[in-house]
Amino acid sequence: MIGYEFGKRFIDLSLAAILAIMFLPLWVLIPVLIKLDSRGRAIFSQPRVGKDGKPFKILKFRSMVAGADELLWKNPKFSSLREEFSRRDWKLPNDPRITMVGRILRRLSFDEFPQVFNVLRGEMSIVGPRAYRPQELVDQQKKYPGTKKLIKKALAIKPGITGLWQVSGRNDVPFDKRVMIDAEYANRKSLWEDIRILFRTPMAMISKW
Repeated sequence: MIGYEFGKRFIDLSLAAILAIMFLPLWVLIPVLIKLDSRGRAIFSQPRVGKDGKPFKILKFRSMVAGADELLWKNPKFSSLREEFSRRDWKLPNDPRITMVGRILRRLSFDEFPQVFNVLRGEMSIVGPRAYRPQELVDQQKKYPGTKKLIKKALAIKPGITGLWQVSGRNDVPFDKRVMIDAEYANRKSLWEDIRILFRTPMAMISKW
């Protein structure tokens, strides 16, 4: 297991550094496009649940209007949207808060790029379960009480930028199925499994189109 942890961390650091350098022009271009399209910071952080339940702030390029979470949860005009959000397992296929540039970033998965710094800081891995939101876990465990043991397994490892769930249907996968996939990955984790998922990731990105 020590060999696995060492190998995984080595791959994480190497790939994160390569991606940060390889896409250097995008670190300049994307923030400019975001700022031209809508007001607010180009990069934002959001609370997520990490390994062993430890909270951390995930980094993303902003793909929604500024204050999107406040609009959803506090603005009375979005009450119907909140209901749909909960009914669809914390997913909105046609979210009106997404900006024009943000829609493109999401289709290309470019909004996820800043997470390489979460990887470099040791909060995330390149490959792992999708990082859950704290309130999402609370709400969804009430809706799917049978997932509690599976969530515990999924949280035993670091969340990833890509992973088994991310290459298995992404937003089309309901929460209970997602947790089952995350727990499955945690049970059979290996460097070979990570490599296999990495090779599947580009096709999963293309399929979003």
